[in-house]
Amino acid sequence: MPKLRIDRAARAAVLAATLLAELAAPVCAADQPPATAQAADDPFYCTERQLGYWFYCTKPKPAELAQAIPAPAASATQQLDTITAELRELKARAILEPTPANVTAYIRFQRAQLDRASLFSDVWQRSIWQDPDLDYTLQRPVSTLGKRQWQDARKAERDSVMAHLSERYGLFYFFAQSCSACSVMSPIVRSVAATWAIEVRAISTDGGPSPDFPRYTAETNQRARMGLEPGITPAVVLWDAAAHRAIPIGYGVMSADELQDRIYLLTSKEAGHDY
Repeated sequence: MPKLRIDRAARAAVLAATLLAELAAPVCAADQPPATAQAADDPFYCTERQLGYWFYCTKPKPAELAQAIPAPAASATQQLDTITAELRELKARAILEPTPANVTAYIRFQRAQLDRASLFSDVWQRSIWQDPDLDYTLQRPVSTLGKRQWQDARKAERDSVMAHLSERYGLFYFFAQSCSACSVMSPIVRSVAATWAIEVRAISTDGGPSPDFPRYTAETNQRARMGLEPGITPAVVLWDAAAHRAIPIGYGVMSADELQDRIYLLTSKEAGHDY
């Protein structure tokens, strides 16, 4: 029995020594965190003391930066403003410092913009040619042949209106004996009125006679009652008998053609409908 107890005691001592040896041994390489991980972690806890096996050493990764939002593209207006500013800057630099380099830079940039403007003008013209809604010359021709045809058609329409004008309208003609412009305008008014059989009521603002209108009357505040400008002669006013209103045609000297044009426009065309 004593011998059996000794064997058991010896075995226990050997087992205890083995366990102590294992506990005292350093952590094996397989159990240690990789060098790259240790370098990235806290050096005191994760490298010097080698606590990576029992201690949390992994740092959270920083959040990825949000992708930069690209700036919106410059608008066409901003681009044009930039070009204009650059042209002005180059011009000012060439004037203030007229070196060959500065002058050449301005000329080159200016020529590039002239080419851009020429391209725009060319495309503009082609667009008008191909779209009749955009072609203003169809309403008011600019070519010699087209303009002549347009003027003939307009004159025919004007004459048609003037031929029926006396059915509704009459003329007030204000003149003065002392007015030199009236001596020029009076025969013109008389001629146009006679051509279209329009009744004219001639009114002398100073009481003096007119050789072109022997049946005149002296002014007795007629213009004020019509709401017209006082004191200016000669003055031609159209009277609308249907609407009982005065339509001023013009003041001063006018040619017969201009006088008829004004009467035609004011009686048959709305504003904005004649080009």
